[in-house]
Amino acid sequence: MAKCMRRFLLASLALCLSVFASAAATLDTVIQRGTMRIGYIADQTPFSSTKAGADPTGYTIDLCNKIADEVERQIPQLKREFIEMTLANGFDAVKNGNLDLLCGAITVNLKRREIVDFSQPIFLTGATALLRKDSPDYLQSLFLDHPAVRAVSQHASTRVIGVRANTTTVAILREALELQVSKTKLADFETHEDGLKALEDHKIDAYIADQVLLISLATRARNPSSLEIGDRLFTHEPYAIALPRDDANFRLLADRALTNFYMSDDFLPLLETYFGAEAPTLHTQIIMKHVPF
Repeated sequence: MAKCMRRFLLASLALCLSVFASAAATLDTVIQRGTMRIGYIADQTPFSSTKAGADPTGYTIDLCNKIADEVERQIPQLKREFIEMTLANGFDAVKNGNLDLLCGAITVNLKRREIVDFSQPIFLTGATALLRKDSPDYLQSLFLDHPAVRAVSQHASTRVIGVRANTTTVAILREALELQVSKTKLADFETHEDGLKALEDHKIDAYIADQVLLISLATRARNPSSLEIGDRLFTHEPYAIALPRDDANFRLLADRALTNFYMSDDFLPLLETYFGAEAPTLHTQIIMKHVPF
């Protein structure tokens, strides 16, 4: 009995030490590699986007670079490798040690925290709908505080709502539809641009995503004036940067870098670059809610 207990304790200790060694080595691995691997989701303007032959740009990309700047204090010759990912494979890449950071419009939730950790929040939004001005009345009433008077649509309702695949929003919508008898169906799209095209082509009645993403998406429509963005939010979506789990030192480094930048004179101009007139409100919100003191 004593020998079995000893073997069990030794095995448990070995497992704990193995997990600790693999998880706590993020910064050491970056130092040995000489390169910081920054993953990003490409189709998430203004948070992260890319053009052929160029490094990605966006609000979250800039914040990830601030974290890399902090690492560069310890590694003066640090290189940065940007790797395009999807929501379907990005979290596993962080978990498996193939990425040091994952940047984009990434919502924090418990399911994702089973495999990755997160920085302190970088933004707060919620899901709503992008509608055509001739979208069905029930959608206008659901998502708009004051539905506009509009011309009667010449197209029949499809009873289909579009959403991007592998998002927190699609999971919530599917669960909601399962709880009620509804003829409304969901259609998954690989990119927000695909969803926009389907809405404009009357293949779906609405496209649902986080409001801040829809604001940017609507500006890229063929006829932006034919669309309207919901002002009722039905989810709470805190964004953060995904990090390897169980590495408190690396997370602390990331949070210090973000906090120092939030408190600098450069933060408000950055918000103005990506969010325009909303920047002062966002600045106050982030400072009041997301800066640890």
